[in-house]
Amino acid sequence: MRARTGFCSRLREFRSDRSGNFALATAAVASALVAGGGFAMNLAQITLTRSNLSNALDSAVTSTARDLTTGKVAPDDVDALVLAFVKANGSTGFANQDRITLDRVTIDRQARTVSAVASTEIDLAFPVFKASASRLIQVESTALYSDRKIEVAMMLDITGSMSGRKLRDLQAAASNVVDTFLSGQNATDPRVRLAIVPYADAVNTGVLAPVVHVEAGFTTGEPPVLEDNGFVSASLRKTGLLLDGSRRPDSCATERKGAQQFTDASPRKAMVNRDYRLAFCPSAALEPLTADASRLKATIGAFRASGHTAGHIGIQWSWYMLSRKWADVLPAGSRPLASNAKKVGKFAILMTDGEFNTAFAGVPRGGTTKGGQSRRSRNQAERLCEEMKKQGIEIFTVGFQLRERNAKQVMQACASPDRGSIQHYFEAASGQELDAAFQEIASNIERLAIIK
Repeated sequence: MRARTGFCSRLREFRSDRSGNFALATAAVASALVAGGGFAMNLAQITLTRSNLSNALDSAVTSTARDLTTGKVAPDDVDALVLAFVKANGSTGFANQDRITLDRVTIDRQARTVSAVASTEIDLAFPVFKASASRLIQVESTALYSDRKIEVAMMLDITGSMSGRKLRDLQAAASNVVDTFLSGQNATDPRVRLAIVPYADAVNTGVLAPVVHVEAGFTTGEPPVLEDNGFVSASLRKTGLLLDGSRRPDSCATERKGAQQFTDASPRKAMVNRDYRLAFCPSAALEPLTADASRLKATIGAFRASGHTAGHIGIQWSWYMLSRKWADVLPAGSRPLASNAKKVGKFAILMTDGEFNTAFAGVPRGGTTKGGQSRRSRNQAERLCEEMKKQGIEIFTVGFQLRERNAKQVMQACASPDRGSIQHYFEAASGQELDAAFQEIASNIERLAIIK
């Protein structure tokens, strides 16, 4: 009986003894903490590596799509280019450059996409429970590219109010954007061509002077057609003589008059007028579409500020430089392509520093043409812009140090509607802002060439 009592007493003591529980609990919790910490470390390692590799592949595919778009690289060179880019930019975090592979690159010419799959194998920092000591991480990316040709006409203000610092700022910004548009493309098959249309009281048409009908007196009706099937003989071009043997006063043009005033009709349907009241012709001539940066910069460098602001005449000639209807009177390398939304993008950049105030068409005999025709010039400008947009030309406008409300309104009215983050109307208060506006427009045009 006593023995049984002693056994029961010891059993109760054993059952109530807690002296080893803390050690056991600590061991269990520590193991869980170590395992949890290991999982967390592995997860962070995998997440960081996946993020770095994905960012590198996104950048590689986007850059390659841009180079395909501009013609800088050929489709056969894409694989090597993407792999080099990914290795150079993806070997951060826990990735090893030697273990990054490019699994697949696909160019879909119909959908105009470049897609790629890349992977890397990493050694896990904390393998647990006999799990694999490494992990394969794979990412995928797709970007759009375009084989569309781009034609851009830049209408630039060289009126008297642009003299001094403002003109120098314009020349610097315009020259910079020429480089942006034309750099890195195939010189023998350029994807982007630019035209420069400087304007003041009129537009100096340069080599296109033979399409201009020089008025001998006041007219209101339709100008004649350009009938010379050979365009114009070399001797007439050199001497500046008109087809009737008289001498041309200059190479400037004002507006068309008559039924073709707000169209891009060929001069073989109706020539462009040179109003007999025009008293000032800017010295800087327009430059038709070209991919020759040196020629464009020479045109820009020749700007001299003088005269009034017939902005609608500049708009008119910007349209002509983009119109296929004018192809047979333009130099071979400057002929616009036929409009094709999938193959050709046509854009106009219109810039002014003040209110349009000079016009000739519709001004009665004896009426003031320069400085006092703000409403007429504005109305003609807005009508021309609307007709250009109907033809699929996307218009960007820039107001440089604009103060007049009417000037801002006509620039806003002429600009195409914004699409998402793609802005079309800009105001610039300084040369630096003008340069930034031109650069953003160039970027927007490239984006539109891809997404349209």
